Amino acid sequence: EQIQREIAYPDGKVEKVLKNGCHLIFFPNGTWKKVSSDAKTITITFFNGDVKQVMPDQTVIYYYADAKTTHTTYPDGLEVLQFPNGQIEKHYPDGRKEITFPDQTIKNLFLDGQEESIFPDGTIVRVQRDGSKTIEFNNGQRELHTAQFKRREYPDGTVKTVYVNGHQETKYISGRVRVKDKDGNIIMDTKL
Repeated sequence: EQIQREIAYPDGKVEKVLKNGCHLIFFPNGTWKKVSSDAKTITITFFNGDVKQVMPDQTVIYYYADAKTTHTTYPDGLEVLQFPNGQIEKHYPDGRKEITFPDQTIKNLFLDGQEESIFPDGTIVRVQRDGSKTIEFNNGQRELHTAQFKRREYPDGTVKTVYVNGHQETKYISGRVRVKDKDGNIIMDTKL
């Protein structure tokens, strides 16, 4: 690019105005700034290798050189962080967060403390504020984990519950109920 004029400032800053209308400003510490001819796009390259771009729509893209991480802030307040391992985090203006891990697992963090993870195989895990957990498997089975028990629900209607004391209870769709003690011994079986 051809230089139209060059201005040296007393503080050591040097500004070059290019014939295409762009401005290049060089700072004594090695940082430099490029302002587009329409002044709508600004790129600052810092002495440490970080790069900040302000786009015409006011989107700000900041690249952290040491961490090799890009942080984009959109005008609506959405922030997106992209990490070198492929992890992507979205921080929404309402406080929600969505994290996509390198294996494509997606984790949603909600303001009320709830979490939801969606795994590549279709399994969905939801964790409530009280720590209870619901797991929906891609084969139609479902599990509920609480401080008192773990319960698995099968697509055929069978429900198996294991209590913290080790007791197990299985309820079948037929109405049959089988109860086992902590050692696996059957203590009740209502065969109908």
